[in-house]
Amino acid sequence: MVSTAQRLVRAPGENPPGQEAATAAVLGELAAELGLEHTAYDVVEGRPNVTVTLPGTGRVGAHWADQDAPPGLLVLGHTDVVPVGDGWTVDPFAAVLHDGRLFGRGATDMKGGLASALIAMSALRQAGVPLRGPVHLVALMDEEQNGLGVQDWVARSHPALLGCIVAEPTDLQTIIAARGASYLSISVQGQAAHAGRPDDGRNAIYGAATIISDLERWHHEYAADPHPLVGAPTFNVGVVAGGTGGSVVPAECRIEVDRRLMPGESGASMLAGVRERVATLGLEDRGLTWSVESPMDMPGFETAPEDPFVSLVDAALDAAGGPGQPLGGWTASCDGGHVAQRWDVPVLVLGPGSVNVQAHRADESVGVDELVVAARCYALAALRLLGGPAA
Repeated sequence: MVSTAQRLVRAPGENPPGQEAATAAVLGELAAELGLEHTAYDVVEGRPNVTVTLPGTGRVGAHWADQDAPPGLLVLGHTDVVPVGDGWTVDPFAAVLHDGRLFGRGATDMKGGLASALIAMSALRQAGVPLRGPVHLVALMDEEQNGLGVQDWVARSHPALLGCIVAEPTDLQTIIAARGASYLSISVQGQAAHAGRPDDGRNAIYGAATIISDLERWHHEYAADPHPLVGAPTFNVGVVAGGTGGSVVPAECRIEVDRRLMPGESGASMLAGVRERVATLGLEDRGLTWSVESPMDMPGFETAPEDPFVSLVDAALDAAGGPGQPLGGWTASCDGGHVAQRWDVPVLVLGPGSVNVQAHRADESVGVDELVVAARCYALAALRLLGGPAA
């Protein structure tokens, strides 16, 4: 387990700029060494999606999109990690093991989860247990930025599936609902003028400030009616850029916004709502024009707590030594929303590490004990779902 996770962490995968190829190559090498089938294809040149498969005995060697193969289990992950950033006290790609924790960028988000899935599949193969359907591990590119990997992947043919486990870090809690995410790019256009006579121009930054203030109000309005598991929709203005200098009335201002989506909420309906609200702010009366676009959206999802797949996986987690937490929700987003939306497959998120305490931070780490529990859970869930004799 440790060596598998270390090899994955040591492979660069920062996105941006999009270095997943090294991690994808290591994933393929590990799969081959463990006796597992694997395939890869480039979504963008040099940036592949990878599938690792443990075939079921119902049809040995069945291809990923073979609709005649028995239904199987999907474990979903991604190969990219966020940029290293500052503040590290250890080498972020050395994969140092200290006091039972593995340190490195991506250790929690989410190369640890990939390692747990690989080891689970290897254990099932070595044990020789008969599984009616296959177990697929799919590792996608570009999850941390624009979701190019999952958008390309869900548009392709897919096999029959009984369920999907997203191996993202959840503190080993079974997550049955997650918010989605959408990026908004808002542009305000005005008219440049000399700052000595600012009324001769149309100040685009002032117009952007009006939008920003309204987004903040809207954010607090949403907070009054939260979803019981995932909370409320949120707005976060992350970038404001405009103007050329203090002596010039700015002719343009750009705002970059993160908007978290609720389960069942589409990015298209959210975008239409934002445009309708901005249209009420009277910017045109001030001589300003504006546009709102959404370059990326990742849907949320919600799986019913009484769904048999949820009960089976959560029981497997308990038997594998999990912490015994109740079913929960996730304020983060993941590629599993696309699977739930496009393929109508029950989805949950369950993996080692903490998205809130470790992911996207300096000195990111994951406990080896968490990796082992996750691997045991994935293996046992596959046994119980696909009919192993020890189920």
